[in-house]
Amino acid sequence: MTGKTILLGVSGSIAAYKACELASRLTQEGAIVPVVLTEGAQKFVAPLTFQALTRQPVYTSLWPHDAASEAGVSAAMAHIGLAERADAILIAPASANCLGELASGLAADLLSTLVLAARCPVLLAPAMNPAMWEHPATQRNLATLRGFGYQIIEPESGRMACEHIGQGRLPETEVLLESLRAALESTPQILTGKRVLITAGPTREMLDPVRFLSNRSSGQMGYALAQTALARGAEVVLISGPTRLLPPRGAQIENVTTTDEMFHAVLRHAPGCDIIVAAAAPCDFRPAQLSPQKIKKQGDAAIAMQLVPTRDIIGAVGAQKHARQLIIAFAAETENVLAEARRKMSTKNADAIVANDVTESGAGFDVSTNRVTWITPQTEESWPLMGKEEVSAKIWEKIVTLA
Repeated sequence: MTGKTILLGVSGSIAAYKACELASRLTQEGAIVPVVLTEGAQKFVAPLTFQALTRQPVYTSLWPHDAASEAGVSAAMAHIGLAERADAILIAPASANCLGELASGLAADLLSTLVLAARCPVLLAPAMNPAMWEHPATQRNLATLRGFGYQIIEPESGRMACEHIGQGRLPETEVLLESLRAALESTPQILTGKRVLITAGPTREMLDPVRFLSNRSSGQMGYALAQTALARGAEVVLISGPTRLLPPRGAQIENVTTTDEMFHAVLRHAPGCDIIVAAAAPCDFRPAQLSPQKIKKQGDAAIAMQLVPTRDIIGAVGAQKHARQLIIAFAAETENVLAEARRKMSTKNADAIVANDVTESGAGFDVSTNRVTWITPQTEESWPLMGKEEVSAKIWEKIVTLA
């Protein structure tokens, strides 16, 4: 940390007191730690506390009466000066309100304004009541922020200040420091010169004009893989089914809806790609007949519907893959996970497969974590539960060893 400028943002959460230890540790490790407090944060911890711990000015406002002038930064333009000086921004704790402002691109105060102006790594450590953490609006905001390339440091589970038990506790200081150290390390450009094709999200197969078959895939894993590949120097083509995620900046994105549309898009791009990672969850079946009108409910009478298989996307790519091209498949299973994954790897001519049991807590669809097993014809490695960004990084580390 020596000589690094770590801008510490603190928002309005009871966990704000824990940021004092964080600020102290960063300073002890040689970092320059300007602190930005939101109005809510100041209700929990006084600016003077951080000033004493860091021996740096504490910023609370965009306006001239702020202490910004003490650091030689024009108070009226503090968000630009601070953003330019920072090697990284860490907001800990990041309240639900803070996440919402950042996801919406608001510049409501100094902290949200300088994040908009930043070009350095941004790390967010949420802390809030478990019900607030689980709310769909919070999860939507987190997905948006990941799409911006911000790193989310997952909150821990335990007893909260409100006496509720669940996920929402600010991680321990050592966890925050380790995440920050990793973000400050120069990202190895292990994929420079590689053209990568990634599929993500679900597909939809229409039953009638208002209903469709699909699954719970959020697309988070595929989008994380795309973001990581971009950061490591790859040229990325992202073929995405319907999601609420923002595409990573720099990726060439093609949006599709049906499995057939994804099939044609993948086969069109695949010949020009060095690595193909099939993280999408396309539908395996579609209705044999599409009803031109909404299917009406007829009392308690059952309705029989014939389903037919959709096209095997990765099977088709594997059948025509060229020399030195790598194919990495995914297998989301509910039983006989490893055996089924190995079967798929063989039948689809894939070089490796990432398997997971979607019935496990935290490892299924529509969550920000995953627990997977990396499988090649010669190896099998089970990894612990991790955030999907961490899983993505490990997957790319393994892929480059296959090249």
